[in-house]
This record gives sequence, structure tokens and C-alpha cells, in this order.
Amino acid sequence: CYTKPFAIFKCTNFHLWICMNLFYLRYFVTLAHVQHYTKAAEQLCITQPSLSHAIMQLEKELGVQLFEKTGRNTTLTRYGEEFLICTEHTLETLDAGVENLQRSARGEGLIRLGFLRPLGVEYVPRLAASYLAEHSDKRIDFTFHTDVTGPLLDGLEAQRFDLLFCSRPPEDMGFRAVPVSCQELALITPRKHPLASLKEVDLQQTREYPYVFFSRTSGIRVDIDRMFDEISMEPKIAYETEEDQVVAGLVAQGFGIAIVPHMDMLHKLDISIIPITAPAYERNFYMVYDERTYMPPVVRDFMKYVLEKEKMHTSKQFMHNC
Repeated sequence: CYTKPFAIFKCTNFHLWICMNLFYLRYFVTLAHVQHYTKAAEQLCITQPSLSHAIMQLEKELGVQLFEKTGRNTTLTRYGEEFLICTEHTLETLDAGVENLQRSARGEGLIRLGFLRPLGVEYVPRLAASYLAEHSDKRIDFTFHTDVTGPLLDGLEAQRFDLLFCSRPPEDMGFRAVPVSCQELALITPRKHPLASLKEVDLQQTREYPYVFFSRTSGIRVDIDRMFDEISMEPKIAYETEEDQVVAGLVAQGFGIAIVPHMDMLHKLDISIIPITAPAYERNFYMVYDERTYMPPVVRDFMKYVLEKEKMHTSKQFMHNC
């Protein structure tokens, strides 16, 4: 059943627009295949007079005869044959569209994710894979896009993504941000740097050394700036770039020291990795979405799934600490 029984269709063969009842179109297709009014009416679960009235209305709207009697059967005229091709194509397209919408209502469809590259190594793939495994009875697809926080937020604003996993967005953008994960930060130095032998570091000890810094388009820049604000220190910024791998590579080649997320690839470089003891910091990752736009059921279900997983993870950590 369709909530809008009337629609406008363009029939290429006739080069005109036709406004008519969708049920009448289905009656027409059935009669065209059955070729018998009584049998077609029985198949459609309507009376024969109702079917006859529908066909007459169609012919009146079109201005041509669609059927003619051939013995006991009813066959298509040449106009009816042309219109059958147009009608079957139209109904097939409409039915496919309705089925897609019904699939979406059942919690199926596409989930478009944007996230920071470090989260693409394990966190996001693990979430997506486990969600698909738990919903194997549904047709669900993902798209995955990585970038730094700034462009990701622009993409969400342009409705190119459904959900983001990134740094906290500026409040004036109006997005909702829920913390879902945290990340350890470390100071990295070239292997022969004066600070390289330290077991731990207070950022006050780095005051005289040049830094390779994240650019302002990177979400982590806000967290690092906040750390230096807390100790009222102005770092000596020698270079700026967006990618954490590039920052680490520049440090390995002696361009300066840096504060970076603790990642596996750091252990492959000729650098020293030093835990930061002061100031205290907390670098969170957030699930970010726009409450002002419509969220498809499948996206809403995935979002709830992520929040439930994070709640379970937090509870386990609390029990472990106790």
C-alpha cells in the first residue's frame, strides 16, 4: 500500500505527462498479462466492474484505446503495448524505491564514517566488524574515510558523513560530541637529543628546545596547546604539519622534539619515547554527529551500539582498578 496513490510519470513513447492512480496502473499491467477481465479481477481481488472502470479512466486520461476484444480474450492495442513498457518500468522503479526505504526503516543501509587515521588501525575497524557480526541478518554497508579533524568536521557539516570519530569539535559548530576513547601522549626526541635519556619528563624541562608541532587544522593541537597553557609556557615552534607520522619522521631526522600520540610506528624510528608526567592531561576521542539533521535508523542503531560498547569497557576498567 502506498500513502500517496497519485503520482506523475513521464512516458517517453508518448512524450507527455500523465497524472493517474497507481492502483489503476497495476490493474492495467495485470489485465495486460492475464488478457481476461474476470480472471484479472479475481487475481486483483476486486470486482469486474471496478476493473472495467479503472481501464476506462486510463483510456480517457490517455485519449487512446489500450485494449480490444479478441474472441473471449482481451488483448493490447499497439498503444497498449507501448504503454505497458512504460508502466512496467515506472512501477519497477517505484517498487525498488519503496523497498529501499523499507530496508532503511528496518535498520539496514549505509553508514558513512569519518575518523582520524590512528583510529583506523584498530578501533573503528573492530567496532564495524563486531557490529556487522551481530547484525548478520541485515544488509548493512560502511564507507570509511580518514583525515584530520578539521576537514572531517567540514565533511560532517556538508552531510558527507553520518558519524565522526575525532577530536572534540569547537562548540560554535553545534555538533554533539560524546567521548568514546582516550589516548596516551608522549614526548619524542631524536636518539641523541639532550633529553633522550630521561625516563619521564615534565614539559617545563623542554622550554629551551625547538618543537615540531601539529598545525591548527589538527584536532590534537587543541589538547597540546592546553597542556602548555596550564604551565604558562610558550613552546618554541620550529615546524608545523598535520600528520602524526610526518611529525614523528621529522623528529627522527633532527628537526626538533614533539608531543605525539603513542603509536606502534614510533618504535620503528630512531627516536626516544618519553612519558609525560606534568602537566596532567587527558586526550579524548569523540563520536561526533549533528543532531540537527535526520539520522537514518541504521546510523542511530550503530551509534547506540558504540555507546553501549564504551559503557561496558568503562565498567570493566572500573572493576579492574578496584
